Amino acid sequence: MPAPDMRANDIRKRCFDLIAALAGLVLLAPPMLLIALWIRWDSAGPALYRQQRVGLGGKQFMIYKFRTMHSRAQDGKPLTVGQDSQLLNVVLGSMSLVGPRPEVPYYVACYPEPLRQIVLSVAPGITDWASILYKDENAILARSADPERAYIDTILPAKLDYYVRYVHERSFRGDLQIIARTLVAIFR
Repeated sequence: MPAPDMRANDIRKRCFDLIAALAGLVLLAPPMLLIALWIRWDSAGPALYRQQRVGLGGKQFMIYKFRTMHSRAQDGKPLTVGQDSQLLNVVLGSMSLVGPRPEVPYYVACYPEPLRQIVLSVAPGITDWASILYKDENAILARSADPERAYIDTILPAKLDYYVRYVHERSFRGDLQIIARTLVAIFR
């Protein structure tokens, strides 16, 4: 059973996530509607793309994000990058605003077992230090002859280090710092 302080922190984090995500959905509803309409106008297929990801305790959930590729391209490898998570997942409780980014089961299977247990002990998030520091991940992978191998051998181990550090050092103040740095990175 978790310590009372840890449980209280989890409740506070969930309340903050819910309030912030709902506020974000209200504020972002008009541009999100325009993005959805633009995607539908630009190509065939649904505006939202769903994909299985691994969350808290190894439980799989469906992540919702705007489709950024033609619907027939979704049959390729499961490697997707970037700030593509939707606030809807936070409202539904499958994700948090801040936490290790959720991966597809294929890549979670690449985690060393001890690290997998640590990373999956918290809810996945829309942003974290790895997301901020690897915001140019697409460019790194584009320069590689084998993007999937580069991801598994180089990027994933570095991200896992950040994920594990987050789990051990997480705090409300730390989450606010990550959110602030994410907003700065987005607006730059």
